[in-house]
Amino acid sequence: MLFLVISEPRPEAPTSVAHRRQDYWRWVQPLIDSGQVRSVHARVGRGAVVLFDVPDNETLHRRLTEWADIIPAQFMTYPLIDPDAAKAFLAKQT
Repeated sequence: MLFLVISEPRPEAPTSVAHRRQDYWRWVQPLIDSGQVRSVHARVGRGAVVLFDVPDNETLHRRLTEWADIIPAQFMTYPLIDPDAAKAFLAKQT
C-alpha cells in the first residue's frame, strides 16, 4: 500500500534538534533498503516528504509512531494508487 506522508515538525530551534534529525536519517535508511520507503525528501525549512510502501495500515501506524518518537510532528497522510494499477482500473472503465 502506498502512502505519501508530509511531516510538519513542532517548532523548535533547528540546532536544538540536530542530533534527533541525524537519528531520523539513521532510522529511515533501513526502511529505504527494505523497500518500505520508496523515497524521502527533506522539505525546505523543516520537515520531510516520504513515500511509504507498506503492507497495511498497522505498519504505517507503527512507522509514523517511530518517526514521531524521533521528531515530534503532525503528519498529513495521503493514500495513493500505483500508476500501473490506476491505468488498469481506468482501462476497465472503458
